Amino acid sequence: MSKRLIIMRHAKSSWKSGAATDHQRPLNKRGRRDAPRIGARLQELGWIPDLVIASDSQRTRETWQRMQTGFLQTIEERFDGDFYHGGLADIASACARLTEDISTLLVLGHNPGWEDATEELSGQWVRMTTANAALLQSDAEDWTTAMDTDWLLVDLLRPKEL
Repeated sequence: MSKRLIIMRHAKSSWKSGAATDHQRPLNKRGRRDAPRIGARLQELGWIPDLVIASDSQRTRETWQRMQTGFLQTIEERFDGDFYHGGLADIASACARLTEDISTLLVLGHNPGWEDATEELSGQWVRMTTANAALLQSDAEDWTTAMDTDWLLVDLLRPKEL
């Protein structure tokens, strides 16, 4: 059974929100519009995550909350403080704890870590602007092995192209 990984950057956030910290910044109007569009497109493509692991920042929580409206099923979610300013090592650490019934994982986080992780896994550099989702696939049998293999970049979803 192959593994599918969706590496997604949070939707557009507000720099003018008055949030006390970067961690507390909410989505702006565009972010609130784009997140459900990406969720709906993932549903249409059949890239439905078995699990979502997201940064615990306000903007990633809101992104996932709005994305959920695009899915027809309930999806398990986890929020991980290591994903705030995280990268490939944090994704690999999270994957090492996954059970084998997880075939599609969505990780929701921030740049530059997510852009770098996409490149390190697929060998292709892609610009990960807000609400972009890189769809990656591996022929590995388990998540630990998958993190040590080359991944195929199947597609890159961009809200402005939907």
